[in-house]
Amino acid sequence: MIQDRLDKIEEMLKQSEAVKESDKNELLNLLTTLRTEISELSQTHHEQAESIAGFAELSAHEATRCEKSPKLFNLSIEGLTSSVQDFEISHPRLVAIVNSFCTMLANSGI
Repeated sequence: MIQDRLDKIEEMLKQSEAVKESDKNELLNLLTTLRTEISELSQTHHEQAESIAGFAELSAHEATRCEKSPKLFNLSIEGLTSSVQDFEISHPRLVAIVNSFCTMLANSGI
């Protein structure tokens, strides 16, 4: 299910007309790294990995909508950021990737 969510994010980004091509490429690169990190996390913390993937999907959805809602986008980013907070010490790379992903989405026009 985690991989399905990540596949949906990839497809949303690829098809989005609301995100600039240069941003799409950077987001897709971050997503590739996020896949690896979430896959590793899911081995020991499956439910938390599901939450991260779910909030990432929701955040990508809100960022790629044609008619954007800043309130919904901010809530989705807040959820994604909160979902990785407990992993700052044990998985610092995951947290850095999610932070970069959130920043890129936020800078894509919301």
